[in-house]
This record gives sequence, structure tokens and C-alpha cells, in this order.
Amino acid sequence: MFLFGFGNLIYIVVLLINAMAILSEDRFLARVGMSTTISEPAFGGGSSGASDQSITSKFINLLTSVRTLMRIPLIVVNMFIILYEIVLG
Repeated sequence: MFLFGFGNLIYIVVLLINAMAILSEDRFLARVGMSTTISEPAFGGGSSGASDQSITSKFINLLTSVRTLMRIPLIVVNMFIILYEIVLG
């Protein structure tokens, strides 16, 4: 019974990471005001402390890092899940 919930939890996490990875910065994030070009201040213009950042700037950094670092692992995980669903249904 525990493994059924764990599998669904893995599917949910993978789907949420996929959703973050496919967001287009030009089409969607810039319109909402969450583009990296908007959030990063000029040289010497911002604070260097991580505690001074707002929640939105932390979320923008999270989106940017997910799109940068998780691209190849997401392809592998998605292929594994697709093959698992095809073989074992």
C-alpha cells in the first residue's frame, strides 16, 4: 500500500519539474514579470545577502536553475517512466 502512494508521489514530482522546465522565459515569464532580466540588478546595484532577496527572486532563481541543471536528467527520467508505463502499464 505504501509503494502505490510513493509511485504517485514520484509522478507528481516529475510532472511539476517538467512544468517548471518548459516555461518559456520570453513568452510567459516576461509577461508575468518573472524574467531573469527583470530580477537581476545592475552591477553593484543589488544586495549580496541571500536573506535580503524576495520570495519572487528566489522562485525565479529556482526556475532558472531547474531549466539549466535538470534538462538532461529530466529527459532520462521521462524516458524511463514512459518505458515503464508501456511495458508494465
